[in-house]
Amino acid sequence: MDITNLKSWELRDKILNKEISSYEVTEAFLEKIDEVEDEINAFITIDADRALEKAKQFDQKLMEGEEIGILAGLPIAIKDNIMTRNLRTTCASKMLEKYIPPYNATVVEKITREDGIILGKTNMDEFAMGGSTETSYFGPTRNPKNKSFVPGGSSGGSAAAIAAQESALSLGTDTGGSIRQPASYCGVVGIKPTYGLVSRYGVVPMSNSLDQVGVFGKDVKDAYIALKSIVGYDPLDATSSKKAKLEDIKFEEISLKGLKIALPKEYDELRVEGDQEIREVFKKSLKVFEDNGATIEYVSLPYLKYALETYYLISTAEVSTNLSRFDGIRYGHRALDYNTLDELYINSRTEGFGEETKRRIMMGTYALSQGYKDEHYKKALKLRTLIKNDYDRVFRNFDIILSITSPILPFPFDSVINSPVDMYKADTYTVPVNLAGLCAMSVPMGEVDGLPVGLQITANRFEEKKLFTAAYGFERSAK
Repeated sequence: MDITNLKSWELRDKILNKEISSYEVTEAFLEKIDEVEDEINAFITIDADRALEKAKQFDQKLMEGEEIGILAGLPIAIKDNIMTRNLRTTCASKMLEKYIPPYNATVVEKITREDGIILGKTNMDEFAMGGSTETSYFGPTRNPKNKSFVPGGSSGGSAAAIAAQESALSLGTDTGGSIRQPASYCGVVGIKPTYGLVSRYGVVPMSNSLDQVGVFGKDVKDAYIALKSIVGYDPLDATSSKKAKLEDIKFEEISLKGLKIALPKEYDELRVEGDQEIREVFKKSLKVFEDNGATIEYVSLPYLKYALETYYLISTAEVSTNLSRFDGIRYGHRALDYNTLDELYINSRTEGFGEETKRRIMMGTYALSQGYKDEHYKKALKLRTLIKNDYDRVFRNFDIILSITSPILPFPFDSVINSPVDMYKADTYTVPVNLAGLCAMSVPMGEVDGLPVGLQITANRFEEKKLFTAAYGFERSAK
């Protein structure tokens, strides 16, 4: 039996039944990392010795009959913008190349409490800015499905770690699609939860009003176990909601019958060149829902066409503010060559930040500058409210909204990254979810030219149960 081939829920059952130990499972995944990591580059830092020690401690705990957490000794990979005490956290940037946090993010504390075993920190686009994991200071991650192609981003390392069987589960962050898009590209399941469902304390912010920690798994039940372990209100996070909980789900009782599905007609207007084959796979997926008793109707989200521009104005404005702290004095890399204070700031930030990060800082600074703030940033905030209101109206009558996750396939290295606007267009279907604070999931729905494509399922705020109902019903019926 190849342990790394098993789903997380299968591994969990075997560990609890004492058929295999957490130590054996952790050792198997670390061996897989040794085997494939030189080609995949999913990890920035691997914490092998501590992971094996924690697995050994868990096995002893299980033998002694103590209460066991939901993760039950499963190995987990953590995106490298999530704080881990005494374990390097770099945000894939030279700016934080040597940073070792003195504390854990709340999600890391929860994983430890639920008996998860942390394998290490995964690669990402620098400061979560990018859609391909090519902007990482530590080199790009490769897509396990085809190593000539990108795995998506910014959580590309976390998605690739699941697809390459280097980890049982993984955490990512999603600001405008950074979990769902790499999940689609790597053929795994990725969830962006409702804003406020999972604590952001200890997560290096890109865009405070949009960021959300989420999870990856091989299938829907895997993703449920991972998400269940990290949800909950956190007094340390001002954006955490007291509604934050995830209901227990009986997967064997799930049915698609009676599910009300909305299809925004505006998605047909947001065509991206070359997406026709992906749309054909999407049409087949819709038929799976209809054949199993769901009803599908077209609806209108009139302000959806402004979502991409709105997202990039708001997110880059918040990026500009958040990254101002990295100045060579308070935080981050400090240049050695300078004569004045201004030179220290300029040289430290020039050396410490990559090209895409600098681009977004400049975009955000422009959007917030005197004379342009009212015209750009404040107008974007008003549009955000209109987009949210559109979704609220639809969800009064429908359970979920379906769409393609990404309108483009995984692309070769050094291609789309040289055309930033084309890269941004890949977020067409994902960014509205973050603007409205909704929950969404990407599940594999097929392949085009041998490359995975994802189905995006969106539900209203704090209605993750509907996400899992639709996703599991589709996953089971599409087999």
